[in-house]
Amino acid sequence: MHRSAPRALRPASPTSGVRLEAIAGGRTELGWFLTGEQRGNDATRIRPWTDGNAVRPLVHGSTYFAVLAAALARAGRGDLVLFTDWRGDPDERLTDDGDTVAEALSAAVLRGALVKGLIWRSHLDRFRFSNEENRTLAERVNDVGGEVLLDQRVRTVGSHHQKFVVIRHPGRPADDVALLGGIDLAHGRRDDADHRGDRQNQRFAHQYGPRPPWHDVQVEIHGPAVRDLEDVFRERWEDPAPLSTLPWQVVPDLLHGEDRRPDPLPPAEPEPAAAGTCSVQLLRTYPKRRPGYPFAPEGERSAARAYAKALRRARRLVYVEDQYLWSADVARVFAAALRREPGLHLVAVVPRYPDQDGRLALPPVRLGHARALQVVRAAGGDRVQVLDVENREGGPVYVHAKVCVVDDVWATVGSDNLNRRSWTHDSELTAAILDQRLDGREPRDPAGLGDGARGFARELRLELWREHLDRDGDDGLLDPAEAVEAVRASAAALDAWYAGGQSGPRPPGRLRTHAVPDLPLWQRVLAAPAYHAVADPDGRPWWLRVRGQH
Repeated sequence: MHRSAPRALRPASPTSGVRLEAIAGGRTELGWFLTGEQRGNDATRIRPWTDGNAVRPLVHGSTYFAVLAAALARAGRGDLVLFTDWRGDPDERLTDDGDTVAEALSAAVLRGALVKGLIWRSHLDRFRFSNEENRTLAERVNDVGGEVLLDQRVRTVGSHHQKFVVIRHPGRPADDVALLGGIDLAHGRRDDADHRGDRQNQRFAHQYGPRPPWHDVQVEIHGPAVRDLEDVFRERWEDPAPLSTLPWQVVPDLLHGEDRRPDPLPPAEPEPAAAGTCSVQLLRTYPKRRPGYPFAPEGERSAARAYAKALRRARRLVYVEDQYLWSADVARVFAAALRREPGLHLVAVVPRYPDQDGRLALPPVRLGHARALQVVRAAGGDRVQVLDVENREGGPVYVHAKVCVVDDVWATVGSDNLNRRSWTHDSELTAAILDQRLDGREPRDPAGLGDGARGFARELRLELWREHLDRDGDDGLLDPAEAVEAVRASAAALDAWYAGGQSGPRPPGRLRTHAVPDLPLWQRVLAAPAYHAVADPDGRPWWLRVRGQH
């Protein structure tokens, strides 16, 4: 792995820059990050983690798309642009008056950049997926000389869910950048902090209205981790398995002369130099597939393993934002931490309603969600707060983010949701971030383990909480005990305002107590097979399922 000598920590504020003896020299990563052996996959070329990265959170699609548009505009002759996506809409605008996704990628090709992409093949549009959109994006870029492939090298009912972009500049490594997280290059994603939705919307559950508000997070990375993210792409690109073996996909491809075999990539450039203070560990999910992935023959479940390890170290506060907190298997990992630590609190922000509202789609989703919440609430009681978000006009906001912050030390941003599908079955990619820069504001060591409060993790949580609570500052949000009560009080005040007929001024804050409809017994019985087979399938080898391990 990339390791460097201890560096002076760069303060983020006048009170930052405090160094605790327990973390001098960066030894604390071993307590939070997976070792190479703990990853459970010795076939991969990516390193256990890298140090010396600059990492910036990009909260909201509008923020991310503006950064992406600028990065693509800098790509020219000899540069390399790599991207993966679950859904890509070619006409989605990256800025109000700028290029669309297809135009920005095509323009990079026309300037001389080598543009390569892997987009999930997707199910049919009639099932509310994006088969035509993904194909059209690939065709638009390929028509000008790029190479974007539709990738169906997954398990049955599986998907490629990774969402990242890597841009390398030979001769200008300081400009190399990677962007990863939960945001697709798709309709509906370009929202901002006001949450009035993307003007280019997509079909969605009717409760969110014609222009669904959307909350999401990505990260921008400079430094050695960019090289490992490039290797994540290279491993998938070089997979010798056919892009698809399904006859109804293969035959049309052959008839239309579609590219079904990736061209070789150029040799990789050396890793960029250190650019910041963050250690980054890349966490992934790949299922057990036949034939196996050459870079993960038995699959990889490092995302699941990393959560389990980090939660064993949790003492005061675990904060999550997640689209699909609906698996009892995943909830048990959080529940074990709550039972072990009587002072630990869990605050989870989830969507108010599922993204689909069909009679067949809803029961399996609600079944899994209800079971997961029962597990964590039974373990933590009132130390567990599950909330959803609305905008200032009272419209529900769809939470698509996949974020976790533990004790203001360890933070993750990525594509994996808190369900069994994301932890075992689909391809996923998440960055775990441990900043060597300390936040010197009290409490300086909230968990009391000598790890301190880390700049990136604390600042990410505070940025999200300031938005959700309608706060301008951080007063009352630093200490975990005060912070969880501030959240509880804000949600209670807004709930009471609604219960009282919305009389008087609306209280500040956008969080509401999350309610889950109780399914009658007959619906639970009928929904269980669809939940296990389709909504939340298991991609582990059989022996791990039997042992209940990841």
